[in-house]
Amino acid sequence: MYVQSNIIASGAADAIEDTHPPIESGRPYPLGATWDGLGVNFAIFSSNATKVELCIFDDYGKTEIERIELPEYTNEIYHGYLPNARPGLTYGYRVHGPYDPENGHRFNPNKLLLDPYAKQVVGEVEWNDALFGYTIGHPDKDLSYDERDSAPFMPKCRVVDPAFTWGDERRPNVPWERTIFYETHVKGFTKIHPAVKEKEQGTFAGLMNRRVVNYLRSLGVTSVELLPVHSFVDDSYLVEKGLRNYWGYNSLSFFAPEQRYLSTPFVNEFKEMVSALHHAGLEVILDVVYNHTAEGNELGPTLSFKGIDNAAYYRLLPDQKRYYINDTGTGNTVNTSHPRVMQMVLDSLRYWAGEMRVDGFRFDLATILAREPTGFSEESSFLHACQQDPLLNQVKLVAEPWDCGPGGYQVGRFPPGWAEWNDGYRDTIRSFWRGDGGKIPAVASKITASADLFDNRGRAPWSSVNFITAHDGFTLHDLVCYNDKHNEANGEGNKDGHNHNLSNNYGVEGPTDDAEINAIRFRQLRNLFATMLFSRGTPMILAGDEFARTQGGNNNAYAQDSEIGWVDWNVSKEGRDLSEFVQKLIMLRQALPMLRRGNFLNGHYDEELGVKDVAWITPSGEDFTEAHWADAGARCFGVLLDGRARSTGIRRPGTDATMLIMMNAHHDVVNFKLPKARGGARWRCLIDTNLPDREELAPFDFGTDYLMTGRSFLVFLLEPTEGEESELSRRAFARVAEAFDRAASEPVAF
Repeated sequence: MYVQSNIIASGAADAIEDTHPPIESGRPYPLGATWDGLGVNFAIFSSNATKVELCIFDDYGKTEIERIELPEYTNEIYHGYLPNARPGLTYGYRVHGPYDPENGHRFNPNKLLLDPYAKQVVGEVEWNDALFGYTIGHPDKDLSYDERDSAPFMPKCRVVDPAFTWGDERRPNVPWERTIFYETHVKGFTKIHPAVKEKEQGTFAGLMNRRVVNYLRSLGVTSVELLPVHSFVDDSYLVEKGLRNYWGYNSLSFFAPEQRYLSTPFVNEFKEMVSALHHAGLEVILDVVYNHTAEGNELGPTLSFKGIDNAAYYRLLPDQKRYYINDTGTGNTVNTSHPRVMQMVLDSLRYWAGEMRVDGFRFDLATILAREPTGFSEESSFLHACQQDPLLNQVKLVAEPWDCGPGGYQVGRFPPGWAEWNDGYRDTIRSFWRGDGGKIPAVASKITASADLFDNRGRAPWSSVNFITAHDGFTLHDLVCYNDKHNEANGEGNKDGHNHNLSNNYGVEGPTDDAEINAIRFRQLRNLFATMLFSRGTPMILAGDEFARTQGGNNNAYAQDSEIGWVDWNVSKEGRDLSEFVQKLIMLRQALPMLRRGNFLNGHYDEELGVKDVAWITPSGEDFTEAHWADAGARCFGVLLDGRARSTGIRRPGTDATMLIMMNAHHDVVNFKLPKARGGARWRCLIDTNLPDREELAPFDFGTDYLMTGRSFLVFLLEPTEGEESELSRRAFARVAEAFDRAASEPVAF
């Protein structure tokens, strides 16, 4: 429940008395605006400013009531203590100093600035020429100086009371090897959800709706990964076209939750959402954008960092400090090489992991954060700081391991403790199921956790985050329905977004009534899901893919705060059937330790046990030879995972169920001979994507010819045999059978 000071509700104008004592010196820490019950301490870093003024505004942030100079400067921190100030106080800063762009300085006290440590931001940027530190249209461009007041067009900061009663809430602490990410958007997931109240649709409150939470829990995912929730800005060029920065990759405040996701005036709504998801056993992962801000390049607006200390907060060209290093493609790059900027990023992470209790972070363009002036480094100060931090090294850290800067592609280069998005997995699996030739060697690597990239320094298979779709690109449904992107609604002449989608429409572009084409499409959806959920590594599902959500072929819905970007909960019967199939796959994955073991598979023969941990099988039931690996025409193969193989560091036989996975990307039937099973045991068919409704573990003898439907994925389990390990083997098999039965009896809770 909320525990919020009733002073906030009474309005910001009452949060400071009409007559208050003069501002006191206060402390240089903590940075930001901190209420101690008697007043508020203000502290802000700037190494090059000459004066900082605290600006107090009325309840609505419209009228500037008072301007107070911060009286002290300690260790490059301006600070002051305002007695009697309370939560609800609305404020901003004006920072004085040289306006000298050629030397990297862009101070302009006419521009109201957001506190980098603000815990709440109210109001939105209203695009106006006054927001720019220079005069728009001036022949000297950003070398000119603009004297207009930007305050009327700026959002403001608000002092918060952080008190909140967590009760018996506990972090789920889902082990990495059991983690299944579910990437979604706060607004898009519930904006048109029928069970969510209109006021709460598209908000943190909507995400903690009982029906929504029950749906996620019943599906079986473990960790809800939210697209950016830090306060962000809608780009001016989007606003002019009637669009918005829907995804939110345009951060301006790293501590404040985005206000459009709040159904109440209180930021503690975020904490209540976290608590609700934790009670359901679900983790909360935040997609965070510390690599750039919304202030753009030298021609961008002055909203916060640029006016506080441009030369410190941003990476500038060494010999032309007027200009920004643009490793992000957005105009600027945050300078995490500066100790105070590094501190801000780490303080933000600790705030969300500690005060807000989130369970992990996915770092947008993470290569930038690990890039020192000399280039990307696995030993960068940022990576070291996260590794040694007693709080951050206990939460999940996931890198998007690329950017557009020099040496920007670094998949597999992050240190132990980090997981990484594996775009090679995405492209390889898409290409294979599309029917492209010569992909079996790459598929073999990817479904066994990309050991060539991640098997180093003691890293585990979970380090590879396996995904086929994400927010950026086609949905899974659209991947099998469109050959080309259809981004006309973005207003960029369909020139934006990726052209290399590795997709296939199977004969018709977009929706069709052709039953045969639709059957192929849904079988391909099942194939893609089954491949991902039966691969080693950490799977990530894009919200709505499990019931065939479409964006109408738009593969770059970053500006689509509309039905294109929102999740449509009017799900067809075929979509519901698909979700039941995905739920079954998740339950089976969690019941099969073989898929979650901590060791990478190498195919070496264990002479003591007489087994290989993995064997690659041809349709004729034989082991792969060099000729088979080199056969560019082959599109069908099997993977035999022997449950007797040892796990890392364990000198005894394993007791997992032995699995046979078969994948046929050929368009026609393939006759696959089931390999010989030990002791005369039979194979039991667990999954056949051509028969998704199978409700029994159908038995097959070894050597049986199984007619694999074109474009299908199958999983067989070996029945336990008599012997010294038989009891443990039976238990392993029983867990799988129980999961199979449970999936049939517990439908997804739409």
